[in-house]
Amino acid sequence: MIRQALVLAAASISLSACQSGDGEPGSGPTDAFDAIGAEETIHFTGTEPFWGGEISGTEARYSTPENPDGTAFAVQRFAGNNGLGFTGAIMGAPFDLTITPGDCSDGMSDRTYPYTATLLLGGNQRNGCAYTDVQGIAGPENP
Repeated sequence: MIRQALVLAAASISLSACQSGDGEPGSGPTDAFDAIGAEETIHFTGTEPFWGGEISGTEARYSTPENPDGTAFAVQRFAGNNGLGFTGAIMGAPFDLTITPGDCSDGMSDRTYPYTATLLLGGNQRNGCAYTDVQGIAGPENP
């Protein structure tokens, strides 16, 4: 049920980027989110439980303290009005990640990330932060 809601939300974001209107504010064509280039590597991280990874092109790597090297798998990228969505499957579990702009704190350091990350992994939601190899974090490198 939650996966369906997230997939529908991602589809809605994607579809709303394609709508056209009559020139009224909010009803005209909108541009898909393009603040993160397709060539940028996206790094994401979260706590409680600790999780993280990266996406480069159509490949994602997801890691945990129990699997620090991570597991690689394919993802599809969707650009909506206010962020990106990535969907795939890791070891049979659905993986749906959204990246949206906004200052984000991991709650454990003095770092500020330029994006928030919301992950739905096999029906469990995880919240975290994200940055790219071009758009880094603000704050200490090794807090």
